Amino acid sequence: MPSLSLNIRHLSATDSDFEAQLGQLLDRNMITTPEITNTVSDILAAVRKKGDQAILEYTNRFEAFAADSMDELLVSQEQMTAALNSLPESQSVALRHAADRIRAYHEKQKQQSWQYEEADGSVYGQKISPLQRVGVYVPGGKANYPSSMLMLAIPAQVAGVKEIIATVPTPYSEEGKLVFAAAALAGVNKLFTIGGAQAIGALAYGTDSIPKVDKITGPGNVFVTAAKKMVFGEVGIDMIAGPSELTIICDGTTDPDWVAMDLFSQAEHDEQAQSILISTDENFLKRVTASINKLLPDMDRKEIITTSLNNRGVFILVENLTRAAAVSNFIAPEHLELSIENPDEVFDLIDNAGAIFMGQYSAEALGDYCAGPSHVLPTSGTARFFSALGVYDFQKRSSVINCSAVGADKLAVTAAEIARNEHLQAHALSAEYRLKKKNS
Repeated sequence: MPSLSLNIRHLSATDSDFEAQLGQLLDRNMITTPEITNTVSDILAAVRKKGDQAILEYTNRFEAFAADSMDELLVSQEQMTAALNSLPESQSVALRHAADRIRAYHEKQKQQSWQYEEADGSVYGQKISPLQRVGVYVPGGKANYPSSMLMLAIPAQVAGVKEIIATVPTPYSEEGKLVFAAAALAGVNKLFTIGGAQAIGALAYGTDSIPKVDKITGPGNVFVTAAKKMVFGEVGIDMIAGPSELTIICDGTTDPDWVAMDLFSQAEHDEQAQSILISTDENFLKRVTASINKLLPDMDRKEIITTSLNNRGVFILVENLTRAAAVSNFIAPEHLELSIENPDEVFDLIDNAGAIFMGQYSAEALGDYCAGPSHVLPTSGTARFFSALGVYDFQKRSSVINCSAVGADKLAVTAAEIARNEHLQAHALSAEYRLKKKNS
């Protein structure tokens, strides 16, 4: 059992080598070994070649249950509905409340088609269409995550996706009932109790039982992450996910017990989760440390929390809030709490964050379950270029070009000139042929 002795690293932003020190503590290698990539490559090849047979073999090898046929791995819509209807009232109320809030938030994200008409009668625009079939991968390694089912499938449902295929490495049982109930609320069409790289392969390539999807969304372990990277291009993916992260910026006015518990809320995910506290007040960092030592012994997952904080936790002292924002942008965290008296003072300085929690009452845990935005967020610094998962991940855009005869006449001269400079004669003639027909 890991030691409960805490030794969280402390850095000062005024150190000459501060960024180098911090960079070493930000593990950006989400897939670290050739063994992992080779294993995943072999699994994907087997799934592509043997389909359902490979799924059964890998499920029976890696999961805590055995199946003789794919029917045993399929959770029907009737079973999902039965799981929802059998929940205790408190669970049912909480799950439905969360689903309602997630749906209401994502309704506001829907993109609309648009067009405009030019004076010559030509019309240009953009057509928004939902993806036809998507796969949502719901993790289930160290716990069950009904919240992830809601956060992944509801945006797809709001986008108008016609078929949602979900996978989760959890057998249909009392333990997993909430996950299957969440699937019913989120409009999942088919749910398979499979996980790992084999689930990604099944969604990417299709098998006799599992249909091939257009896009795969959802986080997982390093094997899932590696698999998503390998199938990208054959199908779309949402993002590349690593361990969960939280950065908190404090000015010393938040209750240190609140901050300590927020740090715990990330650290308890797993040993690789990263919790970072940035503060302008050195004494406040000491007060949070005291709160951590006071509260840690009562945590159910104290061993995991301890390992996470010792291995990847960081306390950073900065000169002012402007510097705090700059450090946070360097980190580009999955979750960022602006736990300060006036969060608007810093908000406009933040460029890189998956989700921003404004003010001292906006605990990151509220975003995990029921605030509304999806909790599927970019990690490992990818908030520099990835965004939170949303309805737009399940919609695609088609350009619309409708040239009038007059409009084609004007554009043909320009198009032909550029095409000939690119030595593409047929392109030029294609534009000019319309003019010949019009003038004949």
